[in-house]
Amino acid sequence: MAERHPRDLDKVRDRLLRECRRPGFAAVARYKKPIGKGVEGPSIRFAETAIRLMGNISVDQMTVYDDKEKRIMRIAVVDCETNTPYSSDVTIEKTVERRSHKQGEEVIRTRQNKNGDMLYIIPATEDDLLNKQNALISKAIRSNGLRLIPGDIVDECMQLVLRTQEDENAKDPDASRRKLFDAFSSIGVTPEMLKSYLGHAGATLTPSEVTDLRAQYTAIRDGETSWREVMEAKSPVQQEGAASGSTTATLKQQLSKSETKRLAHLKPSVDDAPVWPKSEVDRDA
Repeated sequence: MAERHPRDLDKVRDRLLRECRRPGFAAVARYKKPIGKGVEGPSIRFAETAIRLMGNISVDQMTVYDDKEKRIMRIAVVDCETNTPYSSDVTIEKTVERRSHKQGEEVIRTRQNKNGDMLYIIPATEDDLLNKQNALISKAIRSNGLRLIPGDIVDECMQLVLRTQEDENAKDPDASRRKLFDAFSSIGVTPEMLKSYLGHAGATLTPSEVTDLRAQYTAIRDGETSWREVMEAKSPVQQEGAASGSTTATLKQQLSKSETKRLAHLKPSVDDAPVWPKSEVDRDA
């Protein structure tokens, strides 16, 4: 079938760009994770659409190992026209972490997070396991699938996605803000939590903040990150900034005192006569 119906990259590009002009698709086509200064790129939804429009790409998944504690699955993405395969194994731990546990619930082990909170590792339910498995499989499909999409087309699509988001925000900023707040509410992030993250009222959202929040919403919804990780990534930056400001002020005070002492030491006498050290020790000092 791939030989009979080879893909036309010009058509693929045209269809992908057409998708990126749709505000609904552009809103979920890009993600951002709170790692370092921020890691962003094409979302899982974008990769799925690109694979579908490319055509002649086979996506397969199989279980290669399964026991009581974990399951290992192999995800393979193959370009049937060029016989180019990419595959990766994902490990799904059959446990979940909770801040508390119910009476009688099995606790496999405990650990403390970096904030000192106690976390309980308990067996995952069927729903928990299915959610973890789907999220990891989707990430693997995106990572392997995007390798088969020409990079220049992906970059062009990401630029168009940002322009589409900006145009949609410019048409009705209030409507865009309400949609964004409603989207976060659907994943358990309240307006108060968003305002705490932003540090100001939601009515004064800037276009760049809207774009940033929309990308983070996509990452949370796709299982790339969580709101807790977003807040934890933001807090150290604020603390570091505060510490840096305090350190800078202290250094300025110390330098000011040092400069005062230096000038006092160098201040000439009344008759401007040079003052020579009386001993070798004084000279070295």
